[in-house]
Amino acid sequence: MTTEQPNTSPAARRRGLRAAIVCAVLAIGALAAVLPAQAATARPAAHPAGLSLPSSTGGYQVGEVAVHLVDRSRPDPWQPGRAHRELMASVYYPTTRAAGHRAAPYMLPRAAAHFDAVTAGDYLGMNLPAGQADWAATATHAVQGAPVATGGARPVLVYSPGLGEPRTWGTTLVADLASRGYVVITVDHTWEAPEVQFPDGTLATMVTPTDPDAFIRTSLAVRTADTSFVLDELGRLNSGQNPDADGRRLPPGLAGALDLTRVGMFGHSLGGTAAATAMEADPRIDAGIDMDGNLTHFDGSLMPVAEHGLTRPFLLLGKDGPTDTGPGWQAFSARTPGWTRRLTLRGAEHASFTDAEALLPQLGLPPATLAQDIGTIDPATAIRTNEAYVAAYFDHWLRGRSDRLLRGPSDRYPEMEFVD
Repeated sequence: MTTEQPNTSPAARRRGLRAAIVCAVLAIGALAAVLPAQAATARPAAHPAGLSLPSSTGGYQVGEVAVHLVDRSRPDPWQPGRAHRELMASVYYPTTRAAGHRAAPYMLPRAAAHFDAVTAGDYLGMNLPAGQADWAATATHAVQGAPVATGGARPVLVYSPGLGEPRTWGTTLVADLASRGYVVITVDHTWEAPEVQFPDGTLATMVTPTDPDAFIRTSLAVRTADTSFVLDELGRLNSGQNPDADGRRLPPGLAGALDLTRVGMFGHSLGGTAAATAMEADPRIDAGIDMDGNLTHFDGSLMPVAEHGLTRPFLLLGKDGPTDTGPGWQAFSARTPGWTRRLTLRGAEHASFTDAEALLPQLGLPPATLAQDIGTIDPATAIRTNEAYVAAYFDHWLRGRSDRLLRGPSDRYPEMEFVD
């Protein structure tokens, strides 16, 4: 990756078009666009807040490594003239030897600057004022370069972020799963992701969408192909090859640490939709979770995966209150021949399944703004409940452990409602 997206129109116009598409998709996924009168009233801080993510709950410390992947078998569908598709992904894994290793950054500097100036306010529909947080310095609990914990090959999970969200926006949940013994891969879908910083410093930003329906259909097709490519590259990595296009060193013990016969996929919003469509297309994915992502098109028609469902287990995990995910999810539940459940996290909003739940309360935003963005549920409760059910789901289907938490309501997690 050597050049940025061509500047074919004024920046403000590009930003407005892209934000409009993202807000429209979020509305379909049941998060209405924030109106100007409802925007956060907090002013940019003289010294941006230093933010931190919550600690993970599993028995392992967490390592992380970023990889630059190049698919030479296909041109980039978003950029005519680019002969190859390029992605950035991060691999999170369990380690027992984190001491002495540098903390993994939450965002790289150029990506963080774009997230602050554009993404946090426009794409995510939260109107967060720029300069309020130091996103690059946000503290994670993962480290770089630590050796992978011994113990044999581990189940693999792929995380797909929502439209207008970087892959880092799901770090809390991803790191928690790695601390429980999973190898988790997060993927930025270049030119559809809000910002992707490559190792040479190049920043690729979202293309300007024109037709919302066509944009989303293309996005899902590209994400499906990206996911299959990533699984191919993980096979290379697991066999001892280095798939990083720049030949950067991988952590000791990563080769052979992935059990690619046990693969799950999960995602938020459009990433949850992508989990369903990728699972439909690629039989290597054994179990999936859609966190508040719609299964209908803009015209209200059902996506193919909602028309006939899946033969493998799939969990639908949604926000509280009125939601446009209803028709697609109801159809999927009724027509799927495989195992499925539909759960609602009471008091949650669309963004409650992302790092917004952990980070926004640290910014001093008005209570009404927080409730609009991340709901009325206590943030710590939302995070731990979501982590518990996602982990229980994958533990059951990929590790053969008890499904007690998936059978019905739990006194320990009363905020999780079983819809069907």
